[in-house]
Amino acid sequence: MESKEIYQRLTQCGIPATQELAQGLATYHRLLMDWNTRMDLTAVTEEAEMLDRHYVDALSPLARPGLLPQTGTLIDVGTGAGFPGMVLKILVPSLEVTLLDSLQKRLAWLEELSVDLGLSGLTFLHGRAEEEGQDPALRERFDFAAARAVADLRLLCELCLPFVKVGGRFLAMKSVDSEGELDAARPAIQTLGGELAGTYDYAIPHTQVTHRVIVVEKVRPTPPAYPRRWTKLQKSPL
Repeated sequence: MESKEIYQRLTQCGIPATQELAQGLATYHRLLMDWNTRMDLTAVTEEAEMLDRHYVDALSPLARPGLLPQTGTLIDVGTGAGFPGMVLKILVPSLEVTLLDSLQKRLAWLEELSVDLGLSGLTFLHGRAEEEGQDPALRERFDFAAARAVADLRLLCELCLPFVKVGGRFLAMKSVDSEGELDAARPAIQTLGGELAGTYDYAIPHTQVTHRVIVVEKVRPTPPAYPRRWTKLQKSPL
């Protein structure tokens, strides 16, 4: 995937970019495809589909002015292959980004990638969100948490909101048919110290693809009991 193609697609979708930053994403993509032959980082390998389903999807908060400022601290919970945390860092180098994942080899790849791209202001955290969210060094320390996952929103809120400081935001990247899921998560959001700030639906031009970002403001500290252990969290969602 060429940087020119990436640059044109991002700007077409209203995502602020430069040719230089698009080159960073092109390097990321080249290394991702190389490592994917050994590590199973992504099941999507067709370039046009990847551009929309991965890169544009992960970067869609940048198309909404004020949703994600240029400075601050962000934790990507369950970063996987670096979506959205690493690609946001590439496009917004001034963000301080922590990439959290339970699989060390994914983080090793992302750390090697950060060296190749000359990125600083990145922290690679090996652990489980439900455990790290109880660590005083991490709890309510971040301006933003982000998650791009298939998990139920009630679970995502319990895993992510404990990391967010009061006044910060949790950005959950979900499908547009998530209304029922969002309604079910309202009590959990309130219990965890959050307040729904709205949803942002984002259609990709010339495709049938529409993304949704659910924005949760942190208005109160999360009670100390949360997050719970994973088995309890799964068995009895808030």
